[in-house]
Amino acid sequence: MWRSSGRLPALLLPRCCFALRRKGGDGLFTGRSNGSRLKVAEALLDTTAKGQEIRVQGWVRAVRAQKEITFLNINDGSSLQNLQIVAQPDLDIRGITFGSAVEIWGKLVQSPHKKQRAELLADKIRLVGACNPVNLPFKIKERHSLEYVRQFPHLRCKTNIFSSLLRIRSEASTAIHSFFKSNGFVHIHTPIITSNDCEGAGELFQIEPASKIAEKRDNTHFFDVPSFLTVSGQLHLEVMTGAFTQVYAFGPTFRAENSQTRRHLAEFYMVEAELAFTESLKDIMEVMETLFKITTSHILSNCPDDVELFHNTVAPGQKERMEQMLKNSFQVLSYTEAIDILQQSTETFKFEPKWGCDLQTEHENCLVRHCGNIPVFVVNYPYDIKPFYARDNQDHPQHTVAAVDLLVPGVGELCGGSLREERLDLLKSRLEEHGLKDTYHWYEELRQFGSVPHGGFGLGFERYLQCILGVENIKDVIPFPRFSHSCLL
Repeated sequence: MWRSSGRLPALLLPRCCFALRRKGGDGLFTGRSNGSRLKVAEALLDTTAKGQEIRVQGWVRAVRAQKEITFLNINDGSSLQNLQIVAQPDLDIRGITFGSAVEIWGKLVQSPHKKQRAELLADKIRLVGACNPVNLPFKIKERHSLEYVRQFPHLRCKTNIFSSLLRIRSEASTAIHSFFKSNGFVHIHTPIITSNDCEGAGELFQIEPASKIAEKRDNTHFFDVPSFLTVSGQLHLEVMTGAFTQVYAFGPTFRAENSQTRRHLAEFYMVEAELAFTESLKDIMEVMETLFKITTSHILSNCPDDVELFHNTVAPGQKERMEQMLKNSFQVLSYTEAIDILQQSTETFKFEPKWGCDLQTEHENCLVRHCGNIPVFVVNYPYDIKPFYARDNQDHPQHTVAAVDLLVPGVGELCGGSLREERLDLLKSRLEEHGLKDTYHWYEELRQFGSVPHGGFGLGFERYLQCILGVENIKDVIPFPRFSHSCLL
């Protein structure tokens, strides 16, 4: 049975605990160097740096020229907040405009203005990279929509909203790794190229050398067998549960779905975990819920300004919804109960909810609303609609498997998981039903050499970010979105 350690030391660092250090001979950063270069976030928060001569590097977010003094706002991506630079008239600032890259030396002092903690009295300003603000698609005093910004994947990191998203992604990744490490999971690098179709959907990107495709050579494969970009690392993690009790993976996955909807990407990131020696879906569900809440709490603590920007400008009311999700226990419904709720609902559905059919997004959102906009686990799905590896509940006449989906507000399905079928006779029967016995002979062998009951789940990282930030389009929470008919950069 899984037990949370209750301790996450890697997550308990102060919000901006920056190491102001330089690289020494041993490869470690040991102290300040060369004009005490500081990140903007460090300059704003490090009270010990006040009164010191420092150097900052970044990009100009605003230029305000007065009679004698010019004020520059500088940002380097370390913080949503800018550092104000005070430039006296004797400094050469010709050519410095909105968007320019600059390097500035000066004295860091307490700012006389309430809205900023510090400012830099510049002694020297160097223009590193010029920028023509007329041609830049983002204007200094305009608020651009996510849809507009999405047109410029090579430039959108320069906007406040997308730089905030990238910092939040980074902190979320850190929190996820720290959660698993603190709870005894071993990080496994599962392959991106695989011969397995874990989901069985057939929506795969096949891999072959470009030369073979150009010459249209047939009947041979680079790896001797058909190979694909992975849709999941689950089966490889299951291999590892033969020697490790808790493992996880965090990496890119691929689906060749010909869809351009706001819900779909061809490349996205998955967090996947497997637990050995578990015979209960409750163990899997506890990991899902704890991971969600601890990661989200970490983001709210470490990126408050960035999250607030989304909650204020993109999804008003999302802050209150997040608080509800964090303070309440997630609900649990059986698939049968879920179908009953949907059939009794007064809502009109495009797809009729019937026992034996998979839940559609409209059904998932209805169930979440029914539960008061609290995340809800739906468990024990029909045998015929889940993959071959899901554990048979042997509960005829309904016949279900020990599978679980976590549904969350605004997104629908966030996590999917199951107990895995460890009983060799039942697994063989299932593989034969699907015509997969030869393909997954190795998977059968796992059950012959010290196999144990086990289970796991996968969490869509981009969908998680959509959930906590209130972003409707999944293309707005990944640095470089790939989807059908679009692979820019």
